[in-house]
Amino acid sequence: MTFGFAPPPATDHVSGLGRMLEPAEWAAAGIPLLRNPRDVVTGLHSRHLPTPSTAVVAVLDPEERLAASASFTRRRSWAADGWEFRNALLAQLRRVIPHDLRRRTPVRTAVLLYCRDGESQWTEEDGAWMWGLRDACTLHGLRCGAYITLTRAGWQVLGEGRGGRRPHSASRHSGLGFGTATGDSVTAAVSRPRGEAREALRRSAAV
Repeated sequence: MTFGFAPPPATDHVSGLGRMLEPAEWAAAGIPLLRNPRDVVTGLHSRHLPTPSTAVVAVLDPEERLAASASFTRRRSWAADGWEFRNALLAQLRRVIPHDLRRRTPVRTAVLLYCRDGESQWTEEDGAWMWGLRDACTLHGLRCGAYITLTRAGWQVLGEGRGGRRPHSASRHSGLGFGTATGDSVTAAVSRPRGEAREALRRSAAV
């Protein structure tokens, strides 16, 4: 088994556009619904304090408790290509949690929270993140979970019609945050919170 990254099938713009999912395709993919998306979003926001262009990938156990998460900033050189996003997400998943490829069926679910500028409606960039999340989950033995955007208007679980005003892309919170990525850097991975932080996150982020 190899853990390297295969090259993209093509580098032209037309092929890149093929590595994205339209809203109808995402809705038809049978993505499991979050039981309490507000708690998940609030907890991940408190933990990573994302700013625009920051992606937060999190792995939830069957009880929707946080098993691991990591955040990173989209590099300026990356096109809106699902292959690029898949590689970035897979690299973070491999850093923070072992794969589940030996299981017959996935038991843990990966969700993605992406903070960006612009309107809350679906964009081609969102479609590329969706493609990347689905593919990264397959390669890491996880179920593909919700894709959530964080904009000035608030948060929204794309494909579900659920969302809220807070937190939003300009929100600030200092209670449980460990900082965010800046530039092209990546935040430290976080997992298994301890003590009071564990209890607070259990209440705010299904941890």
